[in-house]
Amino acid sequence: MNASRWTLLVVALALAGVAGLSLGPVAISVADALRAMAGVGDGQTVAIVRDLRLSRVVLAMITGAGLGMSGAALQGTLRNALAEPYLLGVSGGAAVGAVCAVVAGVTAPVALPVAAFAGAAAAVVLVLLIARAASGRADPRILLMAGVVVGAFANAAIMVMLASAGEGTVRNALWWMMGSVAGADFGSIRWLAAYAAVAAMALVAVARDIDALALGEDAAAGLGVRVERATRRIFLLSALLAAITVAGAGLVGFVGLVVPALARALGVRRARQVLLASALIGATLVIGADVVARTVRAPAELPLGAVTALIGVPFFLMRLRRTA
Repeated sequence: MNASRWTLLVVALALAGVAGLSLGPVAISVADALRAMAGVGDGQTVAIVRDLRLSRVVLAMITGAGLGMSGAALQGTLRNALAEPYLLGVSGGAAVGAVCAVVAGVTAPVALPVAAFAGAAAAVVLVLLIARAASGRADPRILLMAGVVVGAFANAAIMVMLASAGEGTVRNALWWMMGSVAGADFGSIRWLAAYAAVAAMALVAVARDIDALALGEDAAAGLGVRVERATRRIFLLSALLAAITVAGAGLVGFVGLVVPALARALGVRRARQVLLASALIGATLVIGADVVARTVRAPAELPLGAVTALIGVPFFLMRLRRTA
């Protein structure tokens, strides 16, 4: 992909960020929003921009970038354009891990992503075991069915854990399961950003293995790649990125499905470039979806996961038709 398209992606992300700071139940002009970022302007505007909207934009950016990169890595490794964390049950497993931690009273920002990662890793293993037992790991239909089964089991497990919880806890948990960045705060964002940065850099570092695995297991082995070890590493890093997004923003589906396809539509082919482009496009998409979520029915707010699903479900059906 040429430099002009990379520039376009960066500009689009910057514009989405500005929109996230200026648009909402209280409309703020772009100029006032930018001045408020520097602490200039009336106190109410500064408080809205710096204390409320900036943290939302940053968390949405981390969520979109993480889901985009996770989806791109899974699609390349599995040679399956329908693979993504939400549909493969990885996000559901991460949600189970996070809810387990919350029920147990472990809510520290440093610990919640770890619990979510444990659940996501377990979901990855379970989905692959189910698909392998059906002798068709690369078959989109078998992967999707396995992901649906694991995702349904994850939702049932969460409902069981919340059965004895208070009404307020259940309401907050359900809202979190539908996806939202409304509760963003920089105390937790710092830890999420640190985890995401490590996982993203590690995933970029193994991009050559993703390129090799995209050619097929036999071809990858012929190129000197230790297939099982490389596949396991990529799955775990992808699960970690998905878990980070779940710990921060709840279940936000279909981003990992749509974003890599958009990146490849721009002419990107090598895994490292697909990962980086997916991070930029995913961040832009989720910031934009959050803006829609809090402006369409202002002052009420739509679940972020519902907005991304409205975009992703038709896209999924089109992709499924192509692979049928």
